[in-house]
Amino acid sequence: MSETSRSQAHLHRDPSAAPGPVGTRAPGARRTAAGVSELVQAALPLIAEWLPTQRWYAGKGRPIAALVPVIGTPLQVGDPALLHLLLRVEHGGAAAGPGDVYQLLLGIRSERPAAVGQRAVLGRLAGGTYDGATLYDAVHDPELTGRLLEHLATGDRFGSLSFRRTPGPGLPGNIPGRASTAEQSNSSVIYDTAFILKLFRRISPGTNPDLELSLALSRAGSTRIPRVAAWFECRLERSEPATLGLLQRYLPDAEDGWELALDQVARLKGDPSPGNFAIEAHRLGRATAEVHRVLARSMPTTRLDRPRIAELAGAMADRLDAAVTAVPGLLRYRSALRSAFQQLTAAHLDGLLVQRIHGDLHLGQAMRTPQGWVLLDFEGEPAKPLAERRLPQPALRDVAAMLRSFDYAAAHLLAGAPGQDPELAHLAAAWAARNRAAYCAGYTAGGGADPSASPELMRALEIDKAVYEVVYEARHRPSWLPIPLAAINRLADSA
Repeated sequence: MSETSRSQAHLHRDPSAAPGPVGTRAPGARRTAAGVSELVQAALPLIAEWLPTQRWYAGKGRPIAALVPVIGTPLQVGDPALLHLLLRVEHGGAAAGPGDVYQLLLGIRSERPAAVGQRAVLGRLAGGTYDGATLYDAVHDPELTGRLLEHLATGDRFGSLSFRRTPGPGLPGNIPGRASTAEQSNSSVIYDTAFILKLFRRISPGTNPDLELSLALSRAGSTRIPRVAAWFECRLERSEPATLGLLQRYLPDAEDGWELALDQVARLKGDPSPGNFAIEAHRLGRATAEVHRVLARSMPTTRLDRPRIAELAGAMADRLDAAVTAVPGLLRYRSALRSAFQQLTAAHLDGLLVQRIHGDLHLGQAMRTPQGWVLLDFEGEPAKPLAERRLPQPALRDVAAMLRSFDYAAAHLLAGAPGQDPELAHLAAAWAARNRAAYCAGYTAGGGADPSASPELMRALEIDKAVYEVVYEARHRPSWLPIPLAAINRLADSA
């Protein structure tokens, strides 16, 4: 690293927190901005080593040029201490841009608690007031995550950092939190069987779509999402507040849609009968349509005219061209796929209605509860800029994305099979087709636009999603690349 820090953090302190010892040599924690700045500066070398190893870190493969503290806020002082830190990571070079801001929750104790695994430890601080103290990811500390819930319950505010609650029954403030073990682009903390807190790791100014859409659906009385209980945010300098965390009701008795689908697919090897997942796919389609209808009533919609539809198709073509550069194997399909995008414009001379949608819908974002299907994680594709994720889109984009998810689930039937097994391939294709059709039928029955009535739009949207998948798999899971390539081959033939 060429530079660890180029500026001091904008520091806030908790005026109500009681002082107490933190480091092994410290007679007491200094409750001044200078003391927090000292802690941040001591932590930066440890953060620089730890940050690139995290699943949610988006800068993998790029050397860090600088770590710039943005805002540091002590949420608890003493032993243990809890520091909330927003940190900008810069990679250097004119093309690198201003860098990404990440949210860190840092615990500081004289000794690592038993509940915090070694993988969550950044190291021991050297020098200053906190010399010798253990620095770790506080998401894994039940006591400190319980403290975070207390701030949400009481609606506390620390400088530009605000905790906010929705109207309704009060939140309990004495529940320890356990870190979710799920691999994801954010971090989640579960409080008993009552609540789950999503901590957004990569932070951008503006309301995160997950909060924005979940609030709209909650306020409209939708039962297709977990109710929003609270959230917290921070106003970055000269910008609108950035969403940092979202607290929702936990669904302890829910079953993951992806796991349910894989279970049904696995059974095909011993029983090629259709099973009952098509019934669930139909119900899931209805649930998706219900969510779309509520969003269309609760949030602005618009109609794209022909020039703007052409812009939409052009953006798809641009993504295709970029994908061909990254994965040359797509070159043979480019002409047919671009033709499908052109047909999208020609097929909608009267305009195209767009609205707010989920934005990254797949089986893993759906949970089956005893009361029916519930949709999660309205954040959109995390790799896209926040402003882009908040744009209205054709509602059928979510439908196309779910259809791709059925294809992915079916492909698991072929995983590990020796050679090419025609019988298994036929069973997988039939399972995917059956559930894709059931989902679309349920979507139409639930009041959504009939996907079969817009073949050009559905084809273009599914191609766009499959192109994204090709690039993702080529970079991260090359063994999965045949799954989206098979879809590209099928869609190119139908274009």
